[in-house]
This record gives sequence, C-alpha cells and structure tokens, in this order.
Amino acid sequence: MQVQPEAVYATDEYGRPFIILREQGRKTRSHGIEAIKSHVLAARTVANIIRTSLGPRGLDKILISPDGDITVTNDGATILSQMEVEHQIAKLLVQLSKSQDDEIGDGTTGVVVLAGALLEQSEALLDRGIHPIRIADGFDKACTVAVEQLDRISDRVPFSLENKQNLIKTATTSLGSKIVSKEIQRFAEIAVDAVLTVADLERRDVPFDLIKVDGKVGGSLADSTLIKGVLIDKDMSHPQMPSIVKDAKLAILTCPFEPPRPKTKHKLDITSVEEYKKLRDYEKEKFEDMIRMVKDTGANLVICQWGFDDEANHLLMQNDLPAVRWVGGPEIELIAIATQGRIVPRFEDLTPEKLGKAGIVRELTFGTTRDKMLVIEECANTRAVTIFVRGSNKMIVDEAKRALHDALCAVRNLVVDNRVVYGGGAADISSSIAVAKAADEIPSIEQYAMRAFASALDAIPLALAENSGLSPIETLAEVKSRQVTENNPRLGIDCSGKGESDMKKQFVYDPLISKRQQYLLATQLVRAVLKIDDVIVAGEAEG
Repeated sequence: MQVQPEAVYATDEYGRPFIILREQGRKTRSHGIEAIKSHVLAARTVANIIRTSLGPRGLDKILISPDGDITVTNDGATILSQMEVEHQIAKLLVQLSKSQDDEIGDGTTGVVVLAGALLEQSEALLDRGIHPIRIADGFDKACTVAVEQLDRISDRVPFSLENKQNLIKTATTSLGSKIVSKEIQRFAEIAVDAVLTVADLERRDVPFDLIKVDGKVGGSLADSTLIKGVLIDKDMSHPQMPSIVKDAKLAILTCPFEPPRPKTKHKLDITSVEEYKKLRDYEKEKFEDMIRMVKDTGANLVICQWGFDDEANHLLMQNDLPAVRWVGGPEIELIAIATQGRIVPRFEDLTPEKLGKAGIVRELTFGTTRDKMLVIEECANTRAVTIFVRGSNKMIVDEAKRALHDALCAVRNLVVDNRVVYGGGAADISSSIAVAKAADEIPSIEQYAMRAFASALDAIPLALAENSGLSPIETLAEVKSRQVTENNPRLGIDCSGKGESDMKKQFVYDPLISKRQQYLLATQLVRAVLKIDDVIVAGEAEG
C-alpha cells in the first residue's frame, strides 16, 4: 500500500514553487486539534524550503516569474514574496518575513526558520494532550525570558564618524551570506559611508529617502561606487548640449515646454498657409518666452518632468540652456532635496530663490555603449547619496542591491541602538540555555512549552551547522556544553571553518534589535496559529 505524503512541494508551469497539502484535496473540513496540526504542517513545509538558505554558507534559490524572468537569491523575504502559496497559514509566514523586512531589514530567513521550529515543537505538545492556549502561554513566558537574556548578553559597540570599524564589521556579517561576498569589504564600507553621510547621530535617525541605490549591467562588482550626490538614468536632451555643467543652477520644472492648450477637448482648423505660419510663429514665440523666463532667473540647467518636442529642444540648445527631460517624480524629488531647489509647476512662478545648486553636473559614459547617465555632485545638501552598483548581468545587480539593502538596514539598526549580540547562533544557544533553566522553576504545565521553546531556539544554530557541512547535532552539543562550562555566551557555530568558535573574535555581530524582533514576531505568529482551530471559507456551505 502506497502512503500519501502529508505535503508535496511542487512547481507550476512557470516554475513557481507552491505547496499541496493532503487536506486541500478533501471536501470535508478538519476542526479543532486536527486543523491546528494541518496549519503546523503547512508552516513547517514553508520553513523547510528556506531553511537551507540560512547563514553564510546558505544555498541560493532560483525563482522564475510568470513571464520567465529569473531571480537568484537567498534572501528570505524575496523568496517568500515570489512563492505562490495557497495555504492560509503559509501566507501568514510570508507576511511574517515581510514585516521583519519592513521593520528591521535583516534576519528575514531566521525569523521564518524560528517560527517553523516553534510550530514543529508545538505539534509534539499537542500530541501529548496539552491545550493549545497553554502552549501559547508557555511560549509567551519563554519569549520574555529569551529577550531578557539577549539584553543581558548584549554589548555596546562604540562608533563615530572617525572610527567606523565596528559598523563595517556588522555590515560584513550581514553581507557574508550574499552574492557580493567576493567584494565584501568594499560593499560594507559603501553601506557604512552611505548611512553615516545621511544619519543624524544626535537624534539617532537615518532617513533612507536620501539614499538611492541604482545599478547598471556591465563592469564587475568591484566597480560599484558611492556617489555623494544624485545619479539619474538620463542624459542631456540634445547630443550637442555640453556634457559638463559647472556651478549648476537647476530649474526643476513639472511643466512641459509646450504651447499652452485648453484643458478641455479642443479642435483647431487650419485652412490656409497664412494661418499655419501664424500658428508656427505663435508656438515659437511661446517657446522663446518660456526659455527667457528660465534664463532670467540665472538658471543654466533645466530638469523637466515632461518631454519637449524637437523645436523646443533646438531652441534650448541655441540659447545655451542644457536640459534633461522625462525625469521621474521620485528622482525629481530627490534632486530637489539634494540641491535644495524648489519644484516649480509654472514658468511664471520661477524665481532665482527657487533654483537648486550643485557644484558640477556631468554625464557618465560606459565603455563602448551609447548609454549615458547624469551625475549631480557637490550638491547644496551634502547628505544625499547614491550607491551605484555594477555587475556582469541583471541577476547579479539585483541581488547586490538586495544585499546592500540588508547591510544598510543592519548599520542603520546600530545607529539607532548600538547594542549587539553575537551571531553564528551564539545568542540563540545562550537564550535556549536560559529558557531551559527558567522552565525548571515553573511548577505549572507551561514548563513543557518553555522547554519546547528552548529546543526551537536550537533550530537556528542547527541549520547554520547543517548548511556549513558540519555534523549538526554533534556541533551544537559541543558548543552548548562549552557555553555552559565556560559561561561564555559568545560561543557559536564556526561556519567559516576558521577553528574559532568565539564570535567576538570572528567579529560576527548581530544588532540586538534585529534578534529581539525575530523572537517577538515569531512568537506572536505561533501564538496566533495555535489559536486557529477552524478555517471557514466565505460563501461555502458546511460539507
């Protein structure tokens, strides 16, 4: 007799992964404990898929979109957001990684692995007849103990604009598992310099709006640079316009270089050559008026959100007024912030005070291609920066951008709160030991749930050891016993094979707020899942 598997991991005709549960094939609904077990199964299947992507030796996944685009990544949030999941609980796990990504920006794989491990442990407790609410309460108590332990073992890392080494080490930890690891030092320095340029250290605030990450295929990862200014994927509207403008005064316009037209539907009949000439002269006169209004303010460069036709382009060139057209809304806003100019919706409103100021505006050219980009540097507001990523193909550029986002978030978290715990599973093992100890002192039935929580915390170091090619159980047991005997919470899994388990000596840092958020979010989700004992589809009658 062939036994049907509880869950099947399959792909659709586009290659997108999804999960088929045996429950989905049945007409009858499961209730109570059976329903909770089916939810646990769905969550566990999702967690197992991305478990292999955890850590510096984690493997990548290739995701194929409906239109055939491929994404190669080991970023948990990206993998889950592009997976086609049908089960309701699996969707909750996707949202869990997204909330970790939105709030913290790093640790998106770890939070899902932890949630999957907690649900796996809770299934064993349900089999022993413990009520789901008592399990959820026990997990809550254990989470409180684990978070308190994180606070106890955390260290403050000093940093300043002059001494950036600790921030660079944190960025290096974040980038260690990414595709950019060959140029890890360069990318870590770029991420730290970008954050410190825009950060307000007194208020401990990092406005990410001022950091733009752009990329272009061609060159290698080593050619990626940090530009103190704004980079836009445009060039001058006319090939004979100057490619460099020094001491630029920018007129930033959201009105087109076009003759005024009635807002309502209009119709103009031209029946003779004289009428046509009159219309042409009127249009030329209007163009010249517009250019005169811009020139009168002292502007020597026009940034326009809309396009303009050949005649307007020709007149702009004749009047020595370089222009850039079709600049998108977000880019116009960034240029306005960087150059401290005002976005002007009508030519009549343009005044010298509203012009943006930049030391130099120049075109960038790339190799033998005709591609050009525009760099606005030495801006009035020196806090706006652009990270320009290069790579041999689009896939690598996209993955490098995602890696940089994680590194920027890790550095930002340290600027907000400069406490760190140590990576390589060291903090998880230490919290696991603390929770197991606390469970021994609780007389009620919640002690079982607390011990289960301690076992679930071991899932992260186990996965790290497994992905690094080590024997998971032996490695974890050895590190755990050393942590207890040496009373050293910095000991973790040596993923890089350097022969050193002390993560402080390996400089493997995790921001405290990132690790704390992982525990809190995973526990909240598991508590919510344990309280769901039925799924009712709107509009469906009882089967």
